[in-house]
Amino acid sequence: MAGCAQWARYLAVVVLLAAGCYVLLSHADHGISNDEEVQHVYGRLLFDFYLSGLTDLRAFAYKNLYLYGGLFDLIAASLERLFGFDPDGEAVWTMRHLLSGIFGLAGLAGCWMLGRRVGGEWVGLLALILLLITGAWTGAMFTHTKDIPFAAAMVWVLYFTLGVLRGMPTPGLGERIGLGVALGCAFGLRVGAVFGVFYLGVGILVTAWLRAEGNWRLSAGMVVRSALALWPSVVLAFVLMGVFWPWAVRSQENLWTAMTTFSHFSFELYTVLDGKVMANGEVPPYYLLAYLLVRLPEVFLLGLGCACVAGLSARWQKPDVLRRLDWLPLVLAGCFPVLYTLLAAPPLYNGMRHFTFILPPLAVLAAAGLVAAWRAMSKFNGGRWVAALSLTVLVSLSLVGLARLHPYEHLAYNALIGGVGGTPGKWEQDYWADSLREARSMLEARHKHEPEPVHPYKVAVCAESLQVAVGLDPRFVVTRDWHEADFFLAATHMACDEVLEGEVIGRVERAGVTLAVVKDRRNLVGEARKPR
Repeated sequence: MAGCAQWARYLAVVVLLAAGCYVLLSHADHGISNDEEVQHVYGRLLFDFYLSGLTDLRAFAYKNLYLYGGLFDLIAASLERLFGFDPDGEAVWTMRHLLSGIFGLAGLAGCWMLGRRVGGEWVGLLALILLLITGAWTGAMFTHTKDIPFAAAMVWVLYFTLGVLRGMPTPGLGERIGLGVALGCAFGLRVGAVFGVFYLGVGILVTAWLRAEGNWRLSAGMVVRSALALWPSVVLAFVLMGVFWPWAVRSQENLWTAMTTFSHFSFELYTVLDGKVMANGEVPPYYLLAYLLVRLPEVFLLGLGCACVAGLSARWQKPDVLRRLDWLPLVLAGCFPVLYTLLAAPPLYNGMRHFTFILPPLAVLAAAGLVAAWRAMSKFNGGRWVAALSLTVLVSLSLVGLARLHPYEHLAYNALIGGVGGTPGKWEQDYWADSLREARSMLEARHKHEPEPVHPYKVAVCAESLQVAVGLDPRFVVTRDWHEADFFLAATHMACDEVLEGEVIGRVERAGVTLAVVKDRRNLVGEARKPR
């Protein structure tokens, strides 16, 4: 495998180019997500804050959005003004989805580079492939405009953290600047970037201790010198955080307020876990772990299992402790957030969405496990071909599964629960109501040749009104008075489609599962027209 490392690099470049084509060709296939309206308004308010000379403070009182950094939303709002997009048109949302897809590509590239840095070309290639066939990443790249950019920033934090640790106590300037930029961008999206600071801090302490061979004076000196060398990183990170999240630097307590708020942040929102519906503040500690087990592709889980075996077997081999230190930040990044949820049981919902940032490091660990398994199989006659064929088949099956779901790849589940077919009523489905865009098209197409109504038909939507209203045919108008609605559009997630009666005249389906429905309510009278 080592002799073909150059081929692995070429293949990775081809895969990245293919992923770029996928983003360009499919970013316009997605609907507006539930949170996008408020996020984009937040970005507009941040833009106005700077345009006003820092006097327009509305962004810092807008809902709870000030608790988040606005890197993505500020960029999107700036592009909207720069290119003169109609603020009420569809183009601005398509632009957001393309921008989010570009961040997703940056995350894929970071995963590849991270894998190369710790395990070589084949680990990098396999990590890239594993992340790409994971629907929770590939399908989320366009509509999860907070989660994907944050995850992309965090994978680059890890990449530069490894460079800094290798160069201790005087890492190269490029590594330090890269770390500062990556951390600043991560904090410019979410306060969860503090995880990256934790990985860096633990790495510095452990590296110093091992290099000093247990001499605490030498170890302490190395820590101090390393900390002093990182001042460009700290300055850059703070400046970028301040630019993209100005609320965070307006008061010394604001960062702490954001961290403590999200550790117990709960509101009236329900989720489902293996058929049990519960409030987001009542989820069991294993909620995230359970969703990882059912959402990661089978070959991804196999790789993680192989990584565990390889890690345990390494204990009995001649130790090369300093070389293995490369894996410490990766193991922390992939495992510590899961351990945190198991111990702290924070409020969670939408499956693993809020922890998308652990997917790249897990992909690298899984890739390393698969490479270790390949090397072990190579000791047997024909073993390497069996391993390569098995890997190819498993990856191909995952790709076929994603293709069947397009453009709803974010709904992918593995065979442990029967794939997407095992999710209705048991696991999170289209929580972003992405499928309403297709449902809207069905409604418009069905009535394309009908006579023009005297008054526009009233459409009720079990989601945010904007998700259907943008680009809607003038013969229809979204109404908040569901009692008077002529039509009803709803995703089937959490039984949203059962709220109103009506004749089902359209279904959005993938892999045999109904994702959204279109109901005609014009023939209903009396009690039948009222919401349940």
